[in-house]
Amino acid sequence: MKPVIDILEERISAAMAAAVGRSDCAAIVRAATDPKFGDYQANGVMALAKKMKTVPRQLAEEVIKNLDVDDICEPPEVAGPGFINLRLKTQLIADKLLEINKDSEHRLGVEQTSQPKTVVVDFSCPNIAKQMHVGHLRSTIIGDCVCRMLEFLGHKVIRQNHIGDWGTQFGMLIAYHRRQIDIAADYATGKVSSFPHVKDLEEFYKKASELYGSDASFAEEARSCVVKLQSGNPVMCSSWERIVDWSRNEIYPIYEKINVILKREDERGESFYKGMLSSVVAELKKKGLAVESDGAVCVFPEGFKNKEGKPLPFIIQKSDGAYLYATTDLAALRYRVDELGVDKILYVTDARQKLHFEMLFASARMAKWVSDDIELSHVMFGSVLGEDGAPLKTRSGENVKLKELLDEAVERAKAVVEEKNPDLDKDKKDEIAKAVGIGAVKYADYSNNRTSDYIFSFDKMLAMDGNTAPYMQYAYARIKSIERKAQTRDVDIEHELAGLKTLNLTEPAELDLAKTLSRYGEAIQAAAADYRPNYLTAYLYELAQKFSGFYTNCPVLDAGSDKRPTRLLLCDLTAKTIKHGLSELLGIEVVEQM
Repeated sequence: MKPVIDILEERISAAMAAAVGRSDCAAIVRAATDPKFGDYQANGVMALAKKMKTVPRQLAEEVIKNLDVDDICEPPEVAGPGFINLRLKTQLIADKLLEINKDSEHRLGVEQTSQPKTVVVDFSCPNIAKQMHVGHLRSTIIGDCVCRMLEFLGHKVIRQNHIGDWGTQFGMLIAYHRRQIDIAADYATGKVSSFPHVKDLEEFYKKASELYGSDASFAEEARSCVVKLQSGNPVMCSSWERIVDWSRNEIYPIYEKINVILKREDERGESFYKGMLSSVVAELKKKGLAVESDGAVCVFPEGFKNKEGKPLPFIIQKSDGAYLYATTDLAALRYRVDELGVDKILYVTDARQKLHFEMLFASARMAKWVSDDIELSHVMFGSVLGEDGAPLKTRSGENVKLKELLDEAVERAKAVVEEKNPDLDKDKKDEIAKAVGIGAVKYADYSNNRTSDYIFSFDKMLAMDGNTAPYMQYAYARIKSIERKAQTRDVDIEHELAGLKTLNLTEPAELDLAKTLSRYGEAIQAAAADYRPNYLTAYLYELAQKFSGFYTNCPVLDAGSDKRPTRLLLCDLTAKTIKHGLSELLGIEVVEQM
């Protein structure tokens, strides 16, 4: 089903064009902020009137004369200086809900795009030999949500986990391992002892770094290991592969724990592009875009200046011949365009990398590696802050490990479950605690504007009221409790809904809830278009609130035969919409009992 907002946009834009005799007219339809003004408001007349040098209100009245929306709206009204207010007909809402009911097991009436794109989403990107920390949270879950929304709308999504799996750190790790354990024979045969946990590797990394900076002979040994690794020495490559695999043993259980869809085949780490880096530099040099500057090879994209007003370099090769993140990102971008045939590439990283991606995109376009019809977007996000307003850290000043943070969330949620429902069996308590704890962390992140910093607070995110995961999960569980109660009273919900052909939406709370249900597709489209999960959480929260008002004012199981089927449908579609939004698009589990 096409969203009503899209139908109104088309018809009002056409009426505007007919009124002024020009085609570049945009209705700019938005959901009304105050129900007393209607359901939607068209704001485009104001800008058009300015172009035409005419009075906005008079133009709005002329637009209405050319507008035919009798099949979906009550007569449009002009408000203020030239807004057009529109109120949907109750029959239209009823018809839409009946259509959604027919499709409720599949798409809830949400239409797929008529122009599917191939989209690469670059997200998560942990570093090998280090534990994932809170800084990886936003990239991982925002990227996952963006993928889920775009896929649901019909786009081909290619997940890319650009892990940090190449560089001098591996020379240090291999060299340090050799010094700590006398395994020269093992290295000769390729039988290298393993580390049982990433924590061990991380400790190795720290000590190897310290030794690299203080011991010249060790630094030389580490550099030798790097050279051998980069030249394809089989023993060094075997050791490198083991280190990467050890890290995966820690990374992928976290993805599973937070219900993020990232698999081994989605990895395209830095090592994947290592054989492409020299050609990147060579081609940019050949095109006259890369030049030597202070011994390094740089691209100087137009419009970027340093504090002194001089051109800002995008360094792609250091004076010692080493390549940088910029080189790898250029290689990855070119590969994604040439080999994957993308229409869009989205990079989900923190806002501190804004300049890097602006220069990356500018350099790629200068090289003509990206045509004008390919979208390159930096889906940036702010930081996770502690209660003190500073970046979230442990008391010792280290980054909070993501696994530890998630474990604490589940433990805190379990304490709440124990308090609220102590009679549940242990397995059920554990199930609810995991769903609520992990869901609370994810939902709290999603519900904030991604470009803003936010303060991490277990107390707020686990609250049972307000725009939180527990509130949303409770709203779903409450509807499921109505269904269980119906069974004890021999009310066959499935039978009553299957034969439903007309709805009785006479109560204001019924109509409010029905209108909100009909806007689910609009909410997904808006969230996907701007890559903002908070648009979706805002919609789900509004839906839960509308349901609460409906449930307070409109008896369901005790309603008469003329009202009960309609109210059962409203309950059913609300539960399915909340479940779909949380589970399928946000990756947050729902539970039928809290």
